[in-house]
Amino acid sequence: MSQRLEGRVAVITGGGSGIGAATALRLASEGAKVVIVDTNSTSGEVIASQVGGIFVKADVTDSDQVENMYRVAFDTYGRIDIAFNNAGISPPTDDSILTTGLDVWEQVNRVNLMSVFLCCKHVIPYMQKAGKGSIINTASFVASMGSATSQIAYTASKGGVLAMSRELGVQFAREGIRVNALSPGPVNTPLLQELFAKDAERAARRMVHIPMGRFADATEIAAAVAFLASDDSSFITASNFLVDGGISAAYVTPLDN
Repeated sequence: MSQRLEGRVAVITGGGSGIGAATALRLASEGAKVVIVDTNSTSGEVIASQVGGIFVKADVTDSDQVENMYRVAFDTYGRIDIAFNNAGISPPTDDSILTTGLDVWEQVNRVNLMSVFLCCKHVIPYMQKAGKGSIINTASFVASMGSATSQIAYTASKGGVLAMSRELGVQFAREGIRVNALSPGPVNTPLLQELFAKDAERAARRMVHIPMGRFADATEIAAAVAFLASDDSSFITASNFLVDGGISAAYVTPLDN
């Protein structure tokens, strides 16, 4: 594995499982020091141990806790080069606008959107002092498309992440800070498995739209994060970086051989 991230420090929210955990392993393999942030101390400590990094327990919807997690990262390593703002939820109660309650709407948007606002707000000053940095915010392909199997709060929250990332990428470009939205397609993670296991019809309706005929592996999303975190993407900012197996480009998908 190349050492593109040697000497750099990455803070990963939602780093205890799924895409966050896979990304921690990938960034560490490329030389980065990794700070795992999660609400689950057990899984967070395990991943931090595996990558030789540190774990910080934090609720990323709490401004003081977000501020503290970056302070701990900086005090430990003396720099913050990469912020992967990845924490998110997708509860089964998030459905059609006709049935989704206001409490669910508020919960999903707090975790998926407000947390990204707070993480960017508190990490950018560290990057301004250094004159460089890469922020990667997890959006989704649903931020660019519509679906009749709706998760209305999730879709809206990820649209907000995409728009905010674009604006921040433009605003801070001349300060050496790159901000990009990462938009995965369906990823084979415990969250998605649980969601689809409860509704086989919805799973089938989604799968038929994926040209590659499968969900992504978390390691494939982690590879995209590593690229956006590295100097190989030095001229990429304010982008919607789609890693969706071709979903957003498809009108008709291939027949199985």
